[in-house]
Amino acid sequence: MILAPVTLENAFVRLDPLEEHHRDPLREAGDDPDLWRFANVNLDNTNFDSWIDHRLTEIAKGADLTWAVFDKASNTYAGSTSYLAHVPVHKRVEIGWTWYARRVWAGPVNPSCKRMLLAHGFETLGLNRIELKADARNQRSRLAMERFGAKFEGIHRAHMIRPDGRLRDTAWFSVIAQEWPAIREGLDARLEALAR
Repeated sequence: MILAPVTLENAFVRLDPLEEHHRDPLREAGDDPDLWRFANVNLDNTNFDSWIDHRLTEIAKGADLTWAVFDKASNTYAGSTSYLAHVPVHKRVEIGWTWYARRVWAGPVNPSCKRMLLAHGFETLGLNRIELKADARNQRSRLAMERFGAKFEGIHRAHMIRPDGRLRDTAWFSVIAQEWPAIREGLDARLEALAR
């Protein structure tokens, strides 16, 4: 099971494999310090180039897949999301490094991305488990994960050191293959309601 760049698309968004030409459109979408206050690269939007350089470096290593999220409603790029921490022998991956411009919050962008990334993981790659995590203080992200059906697994205390030197506690969530059909149904219903 190899993570290969792939374009994913539905009625609301298109996920384009991240490339250098996405730098400026994503810089514009991410021009909001609040989007980055829990980030471990580009904390408080102090250096956007460090974030995209990091993502492009990890892609070049073959370790991660990162997508630029194209919002069809506005005909602009609205954020980014990634597959990380891929462990082929155990058939698992993490969805992370996700951020979206505030203008697309509470709409179809995030459920669309999760629907496509989970489907690709379980239905195409044959994964057993998809993990998600967030700074334990990031209530907005935690609620979004719970809302689509990811299961909370606990807090890893002092899990990471942030760029400001603070220790980060990390909240862990997951979806396993057996849960995917019910979660897929819920996401499909949510997206259908948003399409009306």
